[in-house]
Amino acid sequence: MNKSLQVKKVLNNNVVIVTDSSNKEQIVIGKGIGFAKKQGEPILSEQVDKLFVLKNENEQEQYKTLLTYIDEETVEVINDVIVHIRTRFENDLNEHIHVALTDHIAFAIKRLQQGLDIKNPFLTETQTLYPKEYTVAEEVIEVINRSLKIHLPEGEIGFVALHIHSAITNKSVTDIKKHSQLINTLMQMIRHSLDMEIDTKSINYLRLVRHLRHAIERISMGDIMEEQEKLAKVLKEEYPVCYNLAWKLIKVMQNTLNKPVPHAEAVYLTMHLQRLSRHDN
Repeated sequence: MNKSLQVKKVLNNNVVIVTDSSNKEQIVIGKGIGFAKKQGEPILSEQVDKLFVLKNENEQEQYKTLLTYIDEETVEVINDVIVHIRTRFENDLNEHIHVALTDHIAFAIKRLQQGLDIKNPFLTETQTLYPKEYTVAEEVIEVINRSLKIHLPEGEIGFVALHIHSAITNKSVTDIKKHSQLINTLMQMIRHSLDMEIDTKSINYLRLVRHLRHAIERISMGDIMEEQEKLAKVLKEEYPVCYNLAWKLIKVMQNTLNKPVPHAEAVYLTMHLQRLSRHDN
């Protein structure tokens, strides 16, 4: 019997405060883990493998605060879908998902009860950028709606997908949202400047959006790109509309990210824009 984790306090049937061998507090989350548990009882190692453990003190405090105003049924359903997310991706999730997703879903339910509907302006881009996360998010929303007998709007799928991507990549939800919003802004500029409806299912749209995502990540990390002066000169002469639009997009990326954008980016963007305008009009 492994006594390295001992029950300190049962918060509800699914959440228990424990102490480890160094007497440090942790929060253990798992279906029925708190049922009939008493202070001082051990949590066995074979149980822990199937549970979520919050070790970060800040995450623990935030999670305990959430539990004071969210009903236990909702918490249990959210924990169930987090287990589902972990199973679908077959890897560990950043523990912050328990705080972030629980808080987000609880707030979304409250808005629903108040008759408020917050639109998700970058739903299409999210589905394009993170297709697997989006599919799993659809499953998550379906489970929540069915279990709690509610109907969260379609836009919530996109928000949940961002939380999933954050948890599996260890990137902050704030940065992921910021980048998604930037891509949405850039796509609106492209639609307006080229005066065209864009087929969001086309391969050229998919390539452009994914290029923008990788470009934003490269720019954020300060990656250096090799200059393409000769090709830039040719593209500027052959496709002036797309070339000028590429530079407008670069200026927006620079201002939003507060980072310099390599001049070579204009070459790649121009080629993507030319393909898009040629095939999608």
